[in-house]
Amino acid sequence: MSDPHFFGYGSLVNAATHSYPDPMPATVIGWRRMWRHTKMREVAYLTVTPDPTCTIQGLIAQVPDNDWAALDEREYAYFRTPVPLQTIALDTPRRMEVQIYQTRTDQDAAPSVRHPILLSYLDVVVQGYLRVFGEAGVQQFFQTTSGWDAPIRNDRAAPIYPRAQQLTATETLLVDEMLAAHVK
Repeated sequence: MSDPHFFGYGSLVNAATHSYPDPMPATVIGWRRMWRHTKMREVAYLTVTPDPTCTIQGLIAQVPDNDWAALDEREYAYFRTPVPLQTIALDTPRRMEVQIYQTRTDQDAAPSVRHPILLSYLDVVVQGYLRVFGEAGVQQFFQTTSGWDAPIRNDRAAPIYPRAQQLTATETLLVDEMLAAHVK
């Protein structure tokens, strides 16, 4: 069997935030993204939860030599869980081990004014989806993510998110328009 892989569904879709090899677009069946925060982080981040009615797009990439240490450190507020192969739609005949990161439901909570979504984080996620899946992928991201009633902190001028990326004017406008359409 080849090196294991992760399924990224948030900032890991943006390949500018990591250097994991062989990234490939993929879809997983039976999961939904949602905004949550944990006591391990001051702000809200994306996580996934099982949902038999939902399918989400993301990016699969290799974890060379089964060395999860750096990725586990980056994703320290999450735990890894295997993704059943039959729930992955991928344009390759290879069989592979795939893991997904999610928060512990007994340790997470809804975002709040004290624990908002960082706009710099959302910008990174949307930029990744736009580059990999186009505008249709960005729309699918917003539609298959719960928790858009969360407060959002505009930190674009001084990004708090450690892997913030520079967006083009077009990308920024897309994020703002999608937020306006989905924030309750």
